[in-house]
Amino acid sequence: MALLMVAGFCLGLYMVGLPISPLKLQLYSYHKWIGVSVAALLLPRIVWRGLHAPPPLPAGMPAWEQIMAHASHLLLYVLMAIVPLSGWLMSSAKGVTTVYLGLWPLPDLLARNDALGLFLEALHRILNYALLSLVCLHVAAALKHHFIDRDGVLGRMFRFTRAGQ
Repeated sequence: MALLMVAGFCLGLYMVGLPISPLKLQLYSYHKWIGVSVAALLLPRIVWRGLHAPPPLPAGMPAWEQIMAHASHLLLYVLMAIVPLSGWLMSSAKGVTTVYLGLWPLPDLLARNDALGLFLEALHRILNYALLSLVCLHVAAALKHHFIDRDGVLGRMFRFTRAGQ
């Protein structure tokens, strides 16, 4: 999911600056496909997370860091849901149906409304930058725990590797 989100963000940044062309329209399709894929993968991820509690945070971690860790994880999940939804709403309001993988048209969630489409475009951009900022904060915190605190928090993120055991 992380790779999909990075690809979707980079593609989004690149495609908006292009002049209207068949390439731009194709890149918009790819961007939408990535967003739908992230949204589709989020539900099983949430179910898995609900069934598998994360390992406890280090005992010596200050309470404010524990609160921030839990809050940032919750906000990551919220943004992973809201960012694709805002894109889908924007496309609907702009009158452009999303067709997943070029095969399955998704229902428009809103009637065409140009003013609402522009608002949702700005909201989608803001939410993407919020998600990017939170991901950067998450990475910085993980690196801080690994290189400064040396408390094994980074290894917990990779449960299926030797570092996570």
